[in-house]
Amino acid sequence: QVQLVESGGGLVQAGGSLRLSCQASGTIFRINAMGWYRQAPGKQRELVATISSGGRTNYADSVKGRFTISRDNAKNTVYLQMNSLNPEDTAVYYCNANIGSSNGGYYYTKDYWGQGTQVTVSS
Repeated sequence: QVQLVESGGGLVQAGGSLRLSCQASGTIFRINAMGWYRQAPGKQRELVATISSGGRTNYADSVKGRFTISRDNAKNTVYLQMNSLNPEDTAVYYCNANIGSSNGGYYYTKDYWGQGTQVTVSS
């Protein structure tokens, strides 16, 4: 079994910063792409940023220049540094990872999601 555990959410004033963390644990052979998504009330879940196993990054236009995604492969952890936050960034943020595991010699990959962490930005 694999679990993703997020931390770092909270309440911050506009213009402030937060850093989210997400650590994967369990039966892990390899972690491929990792990413962050968010879902605001009444809206669909949307991509925030992704990072490949080799470190290539991709960002939503709305967060470019303000958010930075990074990963520590030794710790099976992905981070999201969020700067210059504004009220439109308020949402539940979810970690996602594509993870390869082995079961009885059978290798497979699967997408996993964290439980979500609330980020609230006050004006």
